[in-house]
Amino acid sequence: MNEVRKPRKPLIFYYGIVILVIIVFNSFIMPWLVGQKIKEVDYGTFMSMIEEKNIGRVEISESENKIVFTDRSENEYYSTAMVDDADLTDRLYSSGAKFSGQVIEEPSFILNLLFTWVLPIVIFIAIGQYMSKKMMQKAGGGSGSMMFNMGKSNAKIYVKSSNGIKFDDVEGVDEAEESLAEIVDYLHNPKKYTEIGAQMPKGILLVGPPGTGKTMLAKAVAGEANVPFFSISGSEFVEMFVGMGASKVRDLFKQAKEKAPCIIFIDEIDAIGGKRMAGGMSGGHDEREQTLNQLLTEMDGFEGNTGVIILAATNRPEALDPALTRPGRFDRRVPVELPDLKGREAILKVHCKKIKTVPNIDFTQVARMASGASGAELANIVNEAALRAVRAGRKMATQADLEESIEVVIAGYQKKNAILTDKEKMIVAYHEVGHALVAAMQTNSAPVQKITIVPRTSGALGYTMQVDEGNHYLMSKEEIENKIATFTGGRAAEEVAVGSVTTGASNDIEQATKLARAMITRFGMSEDFGMVALETVSNQYLGGDASLACSADTASEIDRQVVALVKAQYEKAKQIIKDNKQKLDKLAQYLYMHETITGEEFMDILTRTDEKENNNA
Repeated sequence: MNEVRKPRKPLIFYYGIVILVIIVFNSFIMPWLVGQKIKEVDYGTFMSMIEEKNIGRVEISESENKIVFTDRSENEYYSTAMVDDADLTDRLYSSGAKFSGQVIEEPSFILNLLFTWVLPIVIFIAIGQYMSKKMMQKAGGGSGSMMFNMGKSNAKIYVKSSNGIKFDDVEGVDEAEESLAEIVDYLHNPKKYTEIGAQMPKGILLVGPPGTGKTMLAKAVAGEANVPFFSISGSEFVEMFVGMGASKVRDLFKQAKEKAPCIIFIDEIDAIGGKRMAGGMSGGHDEREQTLNQLLTEMDGFEGNTGVIILAATNRPEALDPALTRPGRFDRRVPVELPDLKGREAILKVHCKKIKTVPNIDFTQVARMASGASGAELANIVNEAALRAVRAGRKMATQADLEESIEVVIAGYQKKNAILTDKEKMIVAYHEVGHALVAAMQTNSAPVQKITIVPRTSGALGYTMQVDEGNHYLMSKEEIENKIATFTGGRAAEEVAVGSVTTGASNDIEQATKLARAMITRFGMSEDFGMVALETVSNQYLGGDASLACSADTASEIDRQVVALVKAQYEKAKQIIKDNKQKLDKLAQYLYMHETITGEEFMDILTRTDEKENNNA
C-alpha cells in the first residue's frame, strides 16, 4: 500500500515569508517612497549656495552645532557644521533665506516609522491569526482546538494499492490468516452478511510474541480488502496535556468514518488500553484513562462506526482493561504464535526470494535448526546469511551461510581475538562433549546437530546444538528429567575428566533450575504437591515472568525438592560420563583438534568407539 502524507509547511516557512517581505520593503519600496535623505555638505558648499541665492529654509541648531537648510525649491535637504561666522545672519537675509520657527525634519520620518515598525508588526499579527485559524481547522475545528496539531491523530494513511502486502506475502500464521480472511470477505461483500443479520466484529485483537508478524498481518488484511488503512501506535496518543489523547482518538475516527469502509490499526494498544486503577486513584494516569474512555466510546457509543473495522496488536493481552476486551468492542482475539517447522520453512523461502541463493538449499534442515525463532528473527537470519556471503566475496548465499547465521543470532559472532589457553580449550572441549554424550546416551533426546568450542560474542566459550526431528509440543516427565541431565552433563564431564569444576556451567545451571522448578510449581510433576499450581506466570509473550503463590513454608519445601531433583539428574549424568569415559576422551580430543564438529561426525566417532570396545570385549 502507498502511504499518503498530507503536505505540511513548517512554522519557519511562514516566518521566512514575513522576513522576506520586510527586507523587500526596507531595501526597495521604502527608499522609493521615502525619497532622498538629508545630505551632509561642507561649510564651503553652504556659503556658495548663499552667494547663488539657492537657499530656502534654514534652521540653526546651536545645541547640536549644525545648520539644516533646503535649496530654493525646498526639495533637497542639507546639513553642515557651524563655524564662528558673525556675518552669517546678514548674508542669509540678503540671499532671501527663510528662518524656520520649527526644526526641519527628514520628510520621510513618518513613512520610515510606518514601514520600519508599524507595518512589520501588523504583518506578524495578521499571519499569526491566519496560522492559528488554519491549525484549529486542521485539528478538528472549533475554538477548543489546540495549535500545532496537538489534537490531530497523526495516523499514517495507506490508500488502495495494487502492489500492497497480501496474505501470500505472510507465511507461518495460517490459522490467523483464516480468522482474518472473513473480515476481508465482509469488506468485499457486506450484503451477504447483513441479509442474514450477522454482524462483523467491531474489533480484532492480534496477540502473540514480538516479531511474529502482527503488524504485517494487519497490512495484509487491508491489502486484500483493498480499502484505506490507518496505522498508529498506542504511544502516539499519549501527550503531556490532558485531553489531547482523547482529541486524537476523535480525530482518528472522524477521518476513518469519512473514508469508510476502512481499517484502523492500533499497534501496541496496551500503551493506552491498560487496566484502570480502582478506588478513584488516578494519579498521573488521567491522560491515559481519558484516552481509553474516548476509545471505548468510539468503539461502542451511540453513533455506529459502520464500515470501520479496528485491528489492534499487543504482546500483553492480560494487561488490557476488561471494558476494552469485552464483546462489542474487541470481539475476536486472534493468536499469532511462533511458527512451527512448516511455517519456519515457508518464512525462510519467502525471505530467501529477496536475496540470491544457490539452488537446492535444504530449507527443512535450516528450519529445524532455527527452532523457536520468530518471523522477524528468521528474516534477520536470511539477511545475516547474505551479509556473510558478501564478506566471503561470493555472489550467492549458501546453506552453510544460513546455518552459520542461525548461530550468529543464537550465540553471536565468532570472537576472533578470544584466545584460550590449551588447558581452557581442553576443559571447554570436555564440557561440550559432556552435554552431547549425555544427550546421546539417553532416550527421547534431540539429536546432536553441532558441537563447537569457538568463543562467541555472547560470552559463550562453546555450545552444543540439538535439533528435534519435527514439531514437539508436549514433554513427558522423563523427557524433562533427561533434559536437566543433559544440562548438567557439561559440569559432570569437567568433574570426571579434569577433577575440578569451573564457571563455564553458569548458564546450564540456570536452565536446569528453571526446568526443575517448573516441574514442581507449574507442571504438577511432584508427588508431594501433585496437581497444585504454586506459581503464576505473567507476560507469557514477553519472557513469562513467574512469581510464587504459596506460603513461606511451601516455598522452602519447593526449594528443597528443586535442589534434590537437579542433584539426582547431575548424579545420573556423572554416571553416564563415567561409564563412557573412553568415548568422552576420544571425542574431546577430536573436538580439541578440530574446534567444530558436526552431528554426523560425533555419531560416527561414537559408533566406531562402540564397535572397537565390543571387539576388544
